[in-house]
Amino acid sequence: MVETISIFEVGPRDGLQNIKNEIPINKKIELINILSTTGIEKIECGSFVSAKWVPQMRGTNEIFEEIIRRDGVKYTALTPNLKGFENALHAKVDEVAVFAAASETFSQKNVNCSIDESLARFRDIFEKARQKKIPVRGYVSCVIECPYEGYVAPKRVLEVTSKLLDMGCYEVSLGDTIGKGTPKKIDELLNVICESLNPEQLAGHFHDTSDNAIKNVEVGLKYGITTFDTAIGGLGGCPYAPGAKGNLSTVQLINAIGIENFLGITDLEMLLYAEKYLFNLLKNLSLIHI
Repeated sequence: MVETISIFEVGPRDGLQNIKNEIPINKKIELINILSTTGIEKIECGSFVSAKWVPQMRGTNEIFEEIIRRDGVKYTALTPNLKGFENALHAKVDEVAVFAAASETFSQKNVNCSIDESLARFRDIFEKARQKKIPVRGYVSCVIECPYEGYVAPKRVLEVTSKLLDMGCYEVSLGDTIGKGTPKKIDELLNVICESLNPEQLAGHFHDTSDNAIKNVEVGLKYGITTFDTAIGGLGGCPYAPGAKGNLSTVQLINAIGIENFLGITDLEMLLYAEKYLFNLLKNLSLIHI
């Protein structure tokens, strides 16, 4: 019997951030509005990061101002620093996320500092979040392999994940950033992680580069993890991770596991509509060929 599964929809942020040509803000707003009708309870709408580094995230403030917010849906954003967090507060974000890596080289490439330095930068965010009662989610990148260093030891992932939870994250998402995870590798990772940490405070973020994402979800479920990051249309990839193509598709996961096992989602029709809207949008902008 599969436990009730929660989807954390990252399509409007992680799904789109690696597309070079900027998508009109009003089209992103429409996508989020459609996703809001699907029963998904958490949608990551953007990132309060400098547009110099991730141009596709330009206009996140405007997105939060214009989306139609629905009861029962939390609208979230990535906040890499205190300035980003303050912008998120102004935009009335429901919760924020911070991100670290289990690889020193990836951390340097992604945020231009060491892992410990990146965590230190979050202290002010956690303090402000506690004051404002804003939940903070954490991401750990490269939990299986790093595009620069190769193999990443589970013990290193455990160290970073534990620090984020100790700092105040209510949940940490474990990211197979370049899709090198196999069921065996995920099992080895979670065997170490779940021996020390509560699986209810963990989420799985599996890229489908090697077509193993659904099998990896099944391993996560075996360990008691019931929250998984997915992206509408299976789009995605990190601009600092060569080869990081394709998040796990929201629709694909639901079809594979069974809609009856997902929290809040009772009808695939609107999710299929959201997927069609996204693909038509990208096709019309000549960003993909279908």
